[in-house]
Amino acid sequence: MTSRIDRRFQRLAAEGRSALVTFVMAGDPDPETSLEILRALPAAGADVIELGMPFTDPMADGPAIQAAGLRALKAGQTLRATLRMIAAFRSGEAETPVILMGYFNPIYVYGVESFLRDAGFAGVDGLIVVDCPPEEDDELGGPARTAGLAFIRLATPTTDDARLPAVLVDASGFIYYVSITGVTGAATPDPKVVGRAVARLKRHTQLPVAVGFGVKDASSAAVIAATADAVVVGSALVDAVRRSLNEGAASSRTVSAVTDLVRDLASACRKEGSARPTHERKDGP
Repeated sequence: MTSRIDRRFQRLAAEGRSALVTFVMAGDPDPETSLEILRALPAAGADVIELGMPFTDPMADGPAIQAAGLRALKAGQTLRATLRMIAAFRSGEAETPVILMGYFNPIYVYGVESFLRDAGFAGVDGLIVVDCPPEEDDELGGPARTAGLAFIRLATPTTDDARLPAVLVDASGFIYYVSITGVTGAATPDPKVVGRAVARLKRHTQLPVAVGFGVKDASSAAVIAATADAVVVGSALVDAVRRSLNEGAASSRTVSAVTDLVRDLASACRKEGSARPTHERKDGP
């Protein structure tokens, strides 16, 4: 049985365009507004949704996403509440893949077995857990795949040929290429470097390649969409939430601030000029 992630990427490949993957933080700026944003994303043009799991020590995240997580935690967001939010989203949206992204600590505290069971019931499709390397696959990656969830691996500019096979083995869903060294939102990726990196990854895996970190607006999304199977945007969206707030609280502009930007990004990913070239693929690493 194909997953929602597989079906979405198969459909987009047939259309000859890149996916727009949108990251928002669960519970930011408050649980009610966050659910409203989540429900609005597919209609605005999000093809895949990454939902952040708030955590107090997000080592790979820049200031914008760190601030979003702190807003969510202050508003009372928990991992259980995040799963309830996804279940509520699923009551009206059956096809858009939802990926939980974050760190292992909240999952460990929840209990891995219980978390994977509850995530599956809620309608989660996959996980990106940035501090679970392949060497620790038995902790979460293997159990997640057994539970039917994709476990999405990250490759970076420093992932050399010696390291790449370990990253790709048992990866599922898609490969997330971190286009810059450093934290989220810290810099703008070099399109030529990204293009070469994506082509290299495609020679070693059949999985789609998504590019994130540093994609800030529609113009940069269009450039990345020309070579990648998916464009991931996060910091720009959570910063749109921040700018819409009124004395720290959601305003009448908060949801539209996110969805307006998503529409611009989606349009950029769908432009004729963003049609992706075909790269030679191999069956494995």
